[in-house]
Amino acid sequence: MAETWPTELRLHKDRKTLTVTFEGGESFDLAAEYLRIKSPSAEVQGHSPDERKTVPGKKTVGIMEVLPIGNYAVRLVFDDMHSTGIFGWDYLLELGRNHGKYWQDYLDELAAKNLSREPAAGTRPDTRT
Repeated sequence: MAETWPTELRLHKDRKTLTVTFEGGESFDLAAEYLRIKSPSAEVQGHSPDERKTVPGKKTVGIMEVLPIGNYAVRLVFDDMHSTGIFGWDYLLELGRNHGKYWQDYLDELAAKNLSREPAAGTRPDTRT
């Protein structure tokens, strides 16, 4: 992939959407839930494809902070306190370009595992995944 460079990162006031615009004009509105369940962290992705976790219950998650990591990435801090994933520019572009497929794959995984996007009632946010 050619060097990917964002021209804008904008967290919406409701903290539920991050808009990422790249050189060349591609722009994506990425939901906090989508970014949370696709976090590049080892907690979510594991250390191999077999270790990747399906993260349920994140429908209402928000983004508290967008922290720059050098010139190559951002760290997103979610309101469930997950903050270990570093989102590089190439990865954000991949998430935007493949949103439809990745989102459908996620919904299919939830259904196959009998999991829900809804947070569990009466529980604190789960920070383990």
